[in-house]
Amino acid sequence: MLLIISFIIAFFIFSLFFHTLFHQRLRCCSCEICHAYLTSSWRTDFVNLGDWYAHLLRRSPTSTIKVHVLNSVITANPSNVEHVLKTRFHNYPKGKQFSVILGDLLGRGIFNSDGDTWRFQRKLASLELGSVSVRVFAHEIVKNEIETRLIPVLNSFSTGPAGSVLDLQDVFRRFSFDTISKLSFGFDPNCLRFPFPTSEFAAAFDTASMLSAKRALAPFPLLWKIKRMFNIGSERELKESIDVINRLAGDLIKQRRLTGLTNKNNDLISRFMAVVAEDDDKYLRDIVVSFLLAGRDTVAAGLTGFFWLLTRHQKVENRIREELDRVMGPGFDSVAASCGEMREMHYLHAALFESMRLYPPVQFDSKFALNDDVLADGTCVARGTRVTYHPYAMGRMSRIWGPDYDEFRPGRWLDKEGKFRPENPVKYPIFQAGARVCVGKEMAVMEMKSIAVAMIRKFETRVKGPGLTETLRFAPGLTATVNGGLPVMIQERKT
Repeated sequence: MLLIISFIIAFFIFSLFFHTLFHQRLRCCSCEICHAYLTSSWRTDFVNLGDWYAHLLRRSPTSTIKVHVLNSVITANPSNVEHVLKTRFHNYPKGKQFSVILGDLLGRGIFNSDGDTWRFQRKLASLELGSVSVRVFAHEIVKNEIETRLIPVLNSFSTGPAGSVLDLQDVFRRFSFDTISKLSFGFDPNCLRFPFPTSEFAAAFDTASMLSAKRALAPFPLLWKIKRMFNIGSERELKESIDVINRLAGDLIKQRRLTGLTNKNNDLISRFMAVVAEDDDKYLRDIVVSFLLAGRDTVAAGLTGFFWLLTRHQKVENRIREELDRVMGPGFDSVAASCGEMREMHYLHAALFESMRLYPPVQFDSKFALNDDVLADGTCVARGTRVTYHPYAMGRMSRIWGPDYDEFRPGRWLDKEGKFRPENPVKYPIFQAGARVCVGKEMAVMEMKSIAVAMIRKFETRVKGPGLTETLRFAPGLTATVNGGLPVMIQERKT
């Protein structure tokens, strides 16, 4: 019996070898871009893949390139972004290819679905996240996390031994995982507690996110599919991480069903349970895991880029402090701003949006063409082609932002009266655009501003060690994760 199984496996691998060679020949391309991608020779001149793409897109007359070995069109052209996200929205769904890549992690969640499934979740999410009760609930969660956990942690490092270094990216990820878990599940993982505990849930999320992203970057998807079939290598590690997520999410759903739903339950899972069939806990899991992924990683990524830039631009930090004193009054006693106060912080709002222009939490997003099409710039797109718009590269285009595109200048977001002036979302697709525009945008910005207010008002933050580079180095992931974290020294401000 063992001999038969071994023969079958050997035959399968032999067949796979020739199948892979056949597809490599079909997708083989001798052009400069494909050669550099496959050999990673772009690393000679660029730290990040996104920086290489930005260079190529600046060089392209249409701000669009093709990576043939990925069967992909990549663009930084706002007209193309509008074409894909608005004008021809129905021709550019997430697509089966994308759902296969992220299906194990996100299932039928909002970020991995199309059609009726997507419309149902989006409608429900829009209603819930837009309700006054949920917004008040979210603000209270954030305010409590700042006052009872973030400030004490920062204080302990501020008064600790000289030279104490804190990984600020890790702090932001712990903070946002606590808050989104409370909002989504009504569950407190208590990650931002010193000494920092290891969260099985958070660690599983990190691993699953990283390995899922590597699937998307693979030039030959057949290889990871084979590894998944045999449950070996990275696919085995991915499966183990998703098993942890499924187990913990399933336990939380069962617990909530046992305790029952009341009018006092403001967490998202309680609200979704009221409209999702009782026997479909898997669907509930998919919905809430998507919100966990978005609410945790994007907020942390946005804040990491913001504070890295802030420590390099003292004038911007000083101007933010002047605004905080004007809106909240002088002194350090009050660090938690009300929603009304935050609405008056136009310069802080501009600084956050400017930092996300340069370091977007999600650096690229892809759709798949349902039918043959022609983009607004004349690029031909064949059916099944992956079309990727690249916010990271778009923030580095002089055609969009002018010759000072590489400067951190919050003033570009203010009108003559000093009020925040939003940009067209197809020019700044950080929160997407059109029908898929982010439903959690206002909540995410509220959390980022709340944390920024507390930290800038009460502490001096300075990047140390490996963080003192000319550009951030990113690790593979569904969201922007700085490789090695953001090491900083914290000092409490004195009057």
